[in-house]
Parts: sequence; C-alpha cells; structure tokens
Amino acid sequence: MISKITKFCKEYEKDIILAIIIALTALTGFGLGRLSKMRENKTPIKIENFGAAAVESVQEAVFRATAPGKEKDSILGNKMFVASKNGAKYHYPWCPGARRIKDSNKIWFSSKKEAESAGYTPAKNCKGLK
Repeated sequence: MISKITKFCKEYEKDIILAIIIALTALTGFGLGRLSKMRENKTPIKIENFGAAAVESVQEAVFRATAPGKEKDSILGNKMFVASKNGAKYHYPWCPGARRIKDSNKIWFSSKKEAESAGYTPAKNCKGLK
C-alpha cells in the first residue's frame, strides 16, 4: 500500500503541489474576506454625553496622579488646563508637556478662554486643544 502511495506521489508530484497551493490560496482568501467583514460590522464607540460627572472623574484621576496626599479642592478644584509660569503653552493635565512641568511652576485654569486671556496658547502636542 505504501509503495502504491509513494509511486502515485512521485508520478503526480507537480499536480499535488499545485493543488495544495490552490487550496491554501483559497483558504487564505476566504479567511481575509471574513476578517474584513468582521471589521465592517463593528459599531464605533461614541461618547454622547460628556457631562459634569465625567469631567469630575477625569479631574479626580489627574489629581491623584499629580498631587498625592494633598487637599483636592485647594489645588485642583475645577481646573482642567495647566501651564508653566515660565512657558507660553497650556495643556490638558494628562498631556506629555504638562507632565514635564514642575509642581511649583504649575498654573491651573478652568477654561481655554481663561488660559488664553492670560497669554497662553494651546500646546500642539496635546490632542484636542487646537
């Protein structure tokens, strides 16, 4: 039996390899098609109501990261933007530029208008400030 199979494989070697290549190509194409259809059907996440509770939770997280062990209201209050006393740009507290500002040099603002009226401009590396 083994000798018959060996003889068959040697006789039709090129045809067998071609059939395997065709089968693998078809399976790969089918798999990629299924994968692209799965991506189409995903529903994008939307944030519809970014209200006061969400702002407070972001502020709380920022406060914990930036001023551990201190009174929240005395330092952060309702401040959502930070700048350096020595700089010209303002940032969200979680932006890379804001993390480099020393605590002693931080100035906090409640709004973009407040920061801009103090002479600061939005930081370009902080997404969402433009």
